[in-house]
Amino acid sequence: MEKNDPTGAEFSFRGLLTGNPDEYYMRQALLEAEKGGHADEVPIGAVIVSGGRIIARAHNLTERLNDVTAHAEMLAVTSAAQALGGKYLTGCTLYVTVEPCPMCAGALGWSQIGRIVYGASDPKRGYLRVCAGGISPLHPKTEVTYGVLEEECGDIMKDFFRNKRRKR
Repeated sequence: MEKNDPTGAEFSFRGLLTGNPDEYYMRQALLEAEKGGHADEVPIGAVIVSGGRIIARAHNLTERLNDVTAHAEMLAVTSAAQALGGKYLTGCTLYVTVEPCPMCAGALGWSQIGRIVYGASDPKRGYLRVCAGGISPLHPKTEVTYGVLEEECGDIMKDFFRNKRRKR
């Protein structure tokens, strides 16, 4: 929920009202992250947009499925490919709350996704850490935008792990 809006009335539309679709879709990804956090999953959320319409939504399900590959991005790519009837996502944009890991970046590269927008960077496990040599797992035509709602995306992760440490 928006911290300044206790009713939540503008939450889903704030990005569109301000003329920034990246913020709108990132807020949708944040809603997915919240669902994951409530289910005791690492709170990462993703949505994939094609033609101005959300065609896939996902959050981490690694605990529920007992599957280390069940990251939000991987699940969203699978769902989007099924929605489109093909494996390539060239005209699509992925919005994800945290920088994709190397595994997810590799899958995104194979999907040839057109654009990736992420909120918070992940200097420990993000794909950029392994791309220090200049070789990216992403498709050469994939555009990357980062830092969209970075503070909110980072805060949901920090809060989740802070609460986990308290419960020990």
